[in-house]
Amino acid sequence: MGSRAGRPAPGSLALGTNLHMWDAQAAALKSRFRIVRYDTRGHGRSSVTPGPYTITQLAGDVIALLDYLDIAVAHFCGLSLGGLTGLALAHAYPKRVHKLVACSAAARLGSTAMWDGRIAAVRQSGMAGLVPSIVVRWFTDGFRSRDPVAVKQIEQELLATPAEGYAGCCGALRDADYRPLVPEIRTPALVVAGTFDPAVPIQDVRWLGDHIPGARFTELPAAHLSNVEASAAFNETISSFLAE
Repeated sequence: MGSRAGRPAPGSLALGTNLHMWDAQAAALKSRFRIVRYDTRGHGRSSVTPGPYTITQLAGDVIALLDYLDIAVAHFCGLSLGGLTGLALAHAYPKRVHKLVACSAAARLGSTAMWDGRIAAVRQSGMAGLVPSIVVRWFTDGFRSRDPVAVKQIEQELLATPAEGYAGCCGALRDADYRPLVPEIRTPALVVAGTFDPAVPIQDVRWLGDHIPGARFTELPAAHLSNVEASAAFNETISSFLAE
């Protein structure tokens, strides 16, 4: 998201979702920013190419999108898988990213064994077998009771994701380790954590805030998808940072 005067940016999504994950942000921030949303490779209406994918490949997809839209420089906001994509962008293409917002993200997510297990599970049982456990980790109990419509939307996005596209991005997360590279990032950054996030523990998100030079760190009262569960606070936090 960027100023309407000239810094638009893609919003990059969490594993298994599509661009509608950002509906609340698009509605709330469109008067202040030009917003570009896209489906990650293997998700939504994007192509399901042979996997596994790499984070470098996903970052290159963003550059291709910016080039297609004739956008030279943009802010970038990504959550979870999207946040790791943002780290890759800021490191490899520093002249293309004006500001970075990395939410519920870590330089290293999970273990090789965990991701291999996830890939095997989705290929064997499809997305339906994974969705219940994902939703429990992505939202607090209180929010699931309070806003079942929002939770249902995310469930439907997960169920609609092609199994091979999901597996391809699991491969990207399995093989990515940006811990050695994060201290080299010089892009102004805001790092956002969910206080109650079991998917990406707050200490891993805080590590990004401590190791990206000059980065700001904040936490919101939510689990993994803070942009959905704490959307008002999320919108205000990122819009204030980007508008400075």
